[in-house]
Amino acid sequence: MPVTVLRLNLVDPAPAGPDALSARYRAAVEMAAYADEMGLDTVQTEEHHATDNGWMPSPLTFAGAVLGATRRITVMLSALITPLYDPLRLAEDIAVLDLIGGGRLVTVAALGYRPEEYEAHGRDWRWRGKLQDEALETLLRAWTGEPFPYRGRTVRVTPRPYSRPHPPLFVGGGSRPAARRAARLGLPFLPGAYSPELEAYYHAQRAAYGTEGMVLQPPADAWLLHVSEDPDRTWARYGQHFLHEARTYASWQVPGIRSAVHSHAEDVAELRREGRYRVVTPEECVRLAADAEALVLHPLCGGMPVEEGRRSLHLFAERVVPRLQEDSKPGHH
Repeated sequence: MPVTVLRLNLVDPAPAGPDALSARYRAAVEMAAYADEMGLDTVQTEEHHATDNGWMPSPLTFAGAVLGATRRITVMLSALITPLYDPLRLAEDIAVLDLIGGGRLVTVAALGYRPEEYEAHGRDWRWRGKLQDEALETLLRAWTGEPFPYRGRTVRVTPRPYSRPHPPLFVGGGSRPAARRAARLGLPFLPGAYSPELEAYYHAQRAAYGTEGMVLQPPADAWLLHVSEDPDRTWARYGQHFLHEARTYASWQVPGIRSAVHSHAEDVAELRREGRYRVVTPEECVRLAADAEALVLHPLCGGMPVEEGRRSLHLFAERVVPRLQEDSKPGHH
């Protein structure tokens, strides 16, 4: 059975005012609670700054709201731009979230790829690798609960997290330095996009360092899904929302940087033909699942109206997920 993911990044290019934006955030938490009840596996959010569309800038706060509203679902921060944080404060925040969620928070620590995000937070883009090393090393030492040297003084972070030896922490990235950093620290690695070459490099480095670890490889064909009874109508009415996100991502893709979901589409028709963003019926979604490692539902994509997002999620949870669960039972063919 593929992993079922509810993606929420709260992008809204034209919010209708504070009440509407507040309702969107509350609806996202309610969607996460519903997904938890209905048996989805993961809620995934991410981090961006200095955007003009409100792309999730505070994933730790959002994760806290989701963890408080749910009981069993995993909450994945993919990715957190860790060099932008004070490392000790980040260790405390994740420890508290790990305790609230009973070990359900998964953090993917990445550098990000937009210099303007560093500028906005007063960090030097040129030093991002060193900032990342310090952040990750500090997290791992802080979560032991023991005193340790930090910037010329001895510090201690309490309380200890729920998870032992530490909260789930991946290193994310699309470069050899990212893979090498993960291998050196004995942390699992999540490439930014499908890359067997980086996976092999990570394992070679891990062997050289004598560390344990694994790679969570994104699928070669990553889709973002919306479920609808009438895909043609949905594309006609709401295609601009998918296009907004695709065009935003495309504007950030500098040479050498590629997201798991990338698009060159200039209009809605071209975006639909590409097949990265897919609007499918429940029946089509079940068929897609036969060859998929993950089904990523993106119900509020690009400022999608909340009611349409809810419709998509309910169709997925009520007419797709039970079929997947049935098909995964032993002896079922």
